[in-house]
Amino acid sequence: METGTVDKRTGGGGAEKLVSAEASGSNRGWLVTFSGTGINLALGILYAWSLTKGAIEKEFGWKAEQLNDPYALCCLVFAFAMILAGRCQDKFGPRLTATIGGLLVGAGFLLCSTTNSYGVWLLGFGVLAGIGIGFGYSSATPPALKWFPPSKTGLIAGLVVAGFGLAPVYLAPTSQYLLGHYQVKSTMLILGIAFTVIVCGLAQLLRNPPAGYVAGAKPAAPGVAAKPAGVNSTPGEILRTPGFYLLWVIYFIGSGAGLMVIGSVSGMAKKSMGDAAFIAVAVMAIGNAAGRIVSGVLSDKIGRRWTLMIVLLFQAVLMFTAIPLVSSKTTAAVVIVLLATLIGFNYGANLSLFPSFAKDLWGLKTFGMNYGILFTAWGVGGLVLPRLQQMLTANSGGSYTSSFITAGALLMVGALLTLAIKPPPPKAVAQN
Repeated sequence: METGTVDKRTGGGGAEKLVSAEASGSNRGWLVTFSGTGINLALGILYAWSLTKGAIEKEFGWKAEQLNDPYALCCLVFAFAMILAGRCQDKFGPRLTATIGGLLVGAGFLLCSTTNSYGVWLLGFGVLAGIGIGFGYSSATPPALKWFPPSKTGLIAGLVVAGFGLAPVYLAPTSQYLLGHYQVKSTMLILGIAFTVIVCGLAQLLRNPPAGYVAGAKPAAPGVAAKPAGVNSTPGEILRTPGFYLLWVIYFIGSGAGLMVIGSVSGMAKKSMGDAAFIAVAVMAIGNAAGRIVSGVLSDKIGRRWTLMIVLLFQAVLMFTAIPLVSSKTTAAVVIVLLATLIGFNYGANLSLFPSFAKDLWGLKTFGMNYGILFTAWGVGGLVLPRLQQMLTANSGGSYTSSFITAGALLMVGALLTLAIKPPPPKAVAQN
């Protein structure tokens, strides 16, 4: 009897330790997740450009055709820097990678604060800040995903990337205040210092789980082998599969078509809202962030492919619905705000669904570089389709109708292509 009693106590104590370890892992996972969200909130400084360029035109006297160049270059560099940053994240871990990102963004902004030279701003904002944003963004999601089971992949990815989408909500008034009280150079200095401190500080909280950690499962008892990891594909392997290029094209369409309209929302809103058009932009940012979280949660419930199809079809309907609404001078402001919010919602969904696809299909071992390669679709789509929108709008005398029709048609093609996405094999669904 005494032996049995001792065994029960020992077993109970072991169970308590296992539960405690599991709870500790979950707490660490949430800390990593919200640290990643905070980093992306700071890196969303990219969106401050819409206000900054107006002040640059007044203070620096740049030509109109030069005003968007640093921003466009930053987006392109950001997208392709994700490949190198992803490799760095996979090899050296998220803490160092995010710290490098914070330092590069700060260096770029500090460089811009010293001059009004167009060329130096291309280097500072376009190249240095672009690379820095890529390094910070690439290191925020992978460690968070590793702390949680596959059933929460969409939720966690959505929460982390929501920070980037939500950034304009605070950046717009902050930038407006700084530019109203200081000159452009001083504003860049203040923002550069602030976001360097924030990103580098939060980077220290990013951690990968310990070796052998299996999210959602109690730690193995001493002497018991850990559950084998699922399949992990290398970048070379995914580039040899048709599925990668299918996802790339759909990502190109989903993000690029959204950006065709998002970049022009302020101009559209001014027709019916006047000086209050910034409200539409701010509310659209909230929709953008919400879309990342809601679509992530929904994809955990009904699957990534069906969620993506719903998002693309909904976005296509919005594009066609927008044609008479934007063309009319009598459209109520609240309708324009609602339209902008829903378009932002569906665009944001792409930024949570595609990293989830990458994790599901290719694993987490080289997730950083794998998703970095896939993320180039966002960069190319953001470069090509908004340029197409500008050309279509110019050729139609300022009308957005042809742009909406083009975006809607592309989105319908993207929705059809989702039918060809193959679900991950069962062994790849396991936590990696």
